[in-house]
Amino acid sequence: MNHLPEVWGRPRNDVYGAYDHSYLQGSHPMQHTQQPIVTGTSVIALKFNGGVVIAADNLASYGSLARFTDVERLKQVGTHTVVGAGGDISDMQHLYEKLLDSLIIKEEYQNDGHSLRASHIYRYLSRVLYHRRCKFDPLWNTILVAGWDDGKPFLASADLLGTTFSSPALATGFGAHLAVPLLRRVCPDENAVKSLTKEKAIETIEECMKVLFYRDARSLNKYSMAVITGEGVEQVPLSGEGKEKVHVEWKKDITLENQSWKFAEGIRGYGAQTV
Repeated sequence: MNHLPEVWGRPRNDVYGAYDHSYLQGSHPMQHTQQPIVTGTSVIALKFNGGVVIAADNLASYGSLARFTDVERLKQVGTHTVVGAGGDISDMQHLYEKLLDSLIIKEEYQNDGHSLRASHIYRYLSRVLYHRRCKFDPLWNTILVAGWDDGKPFLASADLLGTTFSSPALATGFGAHLAVPLLRRVCPDENAVKSLTKEKAIETIEECMKVLFYRDARSLNKYSMAVITGEGVEQVPLSGEGKEKVHVEWKKDITLENQSWKFAEGIRGYGAQTV
């Protein structure tokens, strides 16, 4: 036997060969994420007559440090859907690059002329989040799924507990407190969606992003926006069935213009003012 203290009780390597440590791997406890480290803030979305607009800024914060300023938190999934995620960036990357990409690849293997719609992606993600919650190892994200489904715009959210919710105006993070009131001002319910134009919806989203930049310390003045619209039905030649035509318009690296903090000089108590 090898009598060195660190290997007491183990066979000698020069006689029996190198010791196999693989059996020890099962004795280590599984470690779960206890709190998010690098995080993204709000994602906001709004339905309008004929589509959905969704936006998220490009900042990933390391605690209170604005560490990464080029992180894309919106992802197009298939032809009908755009997903936006707030919360832990590593968990978001797991959802996007491992789960959703694999899902779309498997779907494309079928090559049957059909695509996963927004409701399909949403149901899949909500069940993934609930499954991880049941394992006491949640994915620390709140997601918005925007897209086109069954001839009409689709918008819904799911959080790390698997809680699901649908509304014509949705936001995650601080956007749920700061942006949703502004969104509901122009679209208070489903009936108002029919009278809301695409231009007005985009203008409202841009105004909300400006408010979030000023009021949310974890936001950035650079963001991305996606506009999903339906364009009728296209006939599939082989099957003769109808296939929805969906257009996703991307606007990336949008920068808030003419924005500065000069207005703060007029606020009582700001800087070196005498109160």
